[in-house]
Amino acid sequence: MTEPTDEVATEEALAVPLAPLRPALEAVLMVADQPLDQIALATAVGYPAQEVAEALAALAAEYDEQGRGFELRNVAGGWRFYTREEYAAVVEGFVLEGQQARLTQAALETLAVVAYQQPVSRARVSAVRGVNVDGVMRTLLNRGLVEEAGQDGEHGATLYRTTSYFLERIGIVSLDELPDLAPHLPDLAEMEEELAASSPEPEPVAEESSDGA
Repeated sequence: MTEPTDEVATEEALAVPLAPLRPALEAVLMVADQPLDQIALATAVGYPAQEVAEALAALAAEYDEQGRGFELRNVAGGWRFYTREEYAAVVEGFVLEGQQARLTQAALETLAVVAYQQPVSRARVSAVRGVNVDGVMRTLLNRGLVEEAGQDGEHGATLYRTTSYFLERIGIVSLDELPDLAPHLPDLAEMEEELAASSPEPEPVAEESSDGA
């Protein structure tokens, strides 16, 4: 008896639809984290590749005609849902505002230090928390909770302060309404003196020779 070829076996596998074609394609594309070509989609939904290609084109046209907030695009040989360009600003605002995402404990602690010691540099915030805060500060800047507030006249370091959006989010009018927690934070000047006293003396740096060697 003749064994079925791979092509015939594939066609037989696709001959039995698992569900109505268009809803099945939508369901698969909804959870896809990367563009899918029509062969992969045909395998997933159990329809011939040609029918899948026609259904994808029809769905894309239907979404365009209805003016949906998303669109179905074929990019680099793969199909995927994308936000429609005219609604990109809405999505960007939602993502940046981060209303659905809570700040991490590290971000909350860093924000508290800035709120009570502002204007303050990243180095001083790091000294209070005992860890590098560069990544957390970027998050707070992106969320609009912290902003730059000039430079330290002595060291030239960038200073940071909380924003009016920060006040809005915690429901107060001015920083004077913050709870009296400042006494519980270590004094930054004293901390810097202690850190300097406990640090080993730096080794002398050899001067460069005049011949550039």
